[in-house]
Amino acid sequence: MEVARHGRPLGLDASSEDRINVARAVVEDVAGGPDPVYGVNTGFGSLSQHRIAPADVEAIQRNIVRSHAAGVGDPLPVEVVRAMLAVTIASLARGASGVQLGTLEALCALINSEITPVVPEVGSVGASGDLAPLAHVAQVLLGEGEVLIEGTRISGETAVQRGLLKPTKLGAKEGLALLNGTHLMAGTCALALHDAEQVLHAAVAAAALAVDACRASVGPFDDRVHALRPHVGQRRVAAALRRMLEGSTIAADHVDDDPRVQDPYSLRAAPQVIGAVADALTHSRSIVATELGAVTDNPLIVQGDDALELVSGANFHGMPLALAADSATTALCHLAGIAERRIFWVLSGHDPHTQVPDYLSPQPGLHSGLMIVQYTAAAACNELRALAYPASVGNISTSAGIEDYNSMGATSAKQLRQAVRLTRDVVAMELLVMAEGLEHQRPLRSGDGVEGIHTAIREIVEPLGADRSPSPDIALIAQAIGQGRLPTVDLETI
Repeated sequence: MEVARHGRPLGLDASSEDRINVARAVVEDVAGGPDPVYGVNTGFGSLSQHRIAPADVEAIQRNIVRSHAAGVGDPLPVEVVRAMLAVTIASLARGASGVQLGTLEALCALINSEITPVVPEVGSVGASGDLAPLAHVAQVLLGEGEVLIEGTRISGETAVQRGLLKPTKLGAKEGLALLNGTHLMAGTCALALHDAEQVLHAAVAAAALAVDACRASVGPFDDRVHALRPHVGQRRVAAALRRMLEGSTIAADHVDDDPRVQDPYSLRAAPQVIGAVADALTHSRSIVATELGAVTDNPLIVQGDDALELVSGANFHGMPLALAADSATTALCHLAGIAERRIFWVLSGHDPHTQVPDYLSPQPGLHSGLMIVQYTAAAACNELRALAYPASVGNISTSAGIEDYNSMGATSAKQLRQAVRLTRDVVAMELLVMAEGLEHQRPLRSGDGVEGIHTAIREIVEPLGADRSPSPDIALIAQAIGQGRLPTVDLETI
């Protein structure tokens, strides 16, 4: 999704133009023929039994855009709308939808401009495509709807009057092609999973910090243990923790005469839990990657025995993305949950062998230290649990029952995006807490990997000398995670 965040110009190559023109000829031929073809010379959804007169073939394409722009709620973030545009262009450019070359060029011009369609966030049920959100984008091609220009919302009509937009004339099938597709779901999931990967790396770093901040054992990360249960993510996380803690004098300091036999699960089972999260996110990314290379319109132009033909199907159904997003959200719930438990453990004072003061307070009683950081982490985890209820299990039938099983994938994708933000905040809290915990192990040192993370945190926030609001510190660390400014954790090597 580089184009969504960094503004790289998007355009069509010669081979794409050829495919688009060939497919368009098929649509135009069908539109003038005697046979009914869904979405070309018929109505839509349960109205598909109604034939459309040749003179009205273009009018119905404008009408579907206008009637389907029924979204409500706050506008989607600019980067989500741009991602949706990019996925739409990619799908239509594969030459199976039959849109005009000029329509695709208008979409490319839109994404390459400073103009962003205003798209309400609620309206898609995740099947028949993201109809309402995509209709709000298509409205802008008609010179209607609303757009955002340099932070200011204006109507499409005003943008046309100012020469910022040039209305596009839609031909047969084009309104439907612009609305059919999983483009909002796919774009949102792609952005969210990119951000989730950054959070995952930061979470492994936070767990490594926690091990020495809590004076926990490194024995549970022995690869001989994990080789006997060789889940890929588990072994990779264990290996990353070993590398980051290698050479720690803190670990060496309590290897003998430590009365503790085993650490809490949140420390001891970190590879098993975080590794399972990593594997779940990998699976979700593979589903989204496939979708980004797909055509999700209907009907589609495919190769027949002798010629190209239009075939009705249901590639617009968002269930693959819905399940992938729901799974990823559940995984993130565990990533945050185990981080919160480690925060609780080091702040609680339950284990005197950690050799840290209660709540990491500079003077317990006079100063409360980081006590309420754990409360905030608990609140965030509670929100995550609500988000982890899978949207995909709640079908509601639409279009008079002809669309009788919807994916609700747009809601799943939205929940995933919210889950990433909350999990990033919880991981930022753990990094803040465990960096402070490591201060109480001095003059002993952790491994080079952990010390690198600790240094990066200290470049962002100072140690806790007296009570202060932790909120700005958490926000700064969360921002660093989101911007990829923390040292990278190797999660590929076993």
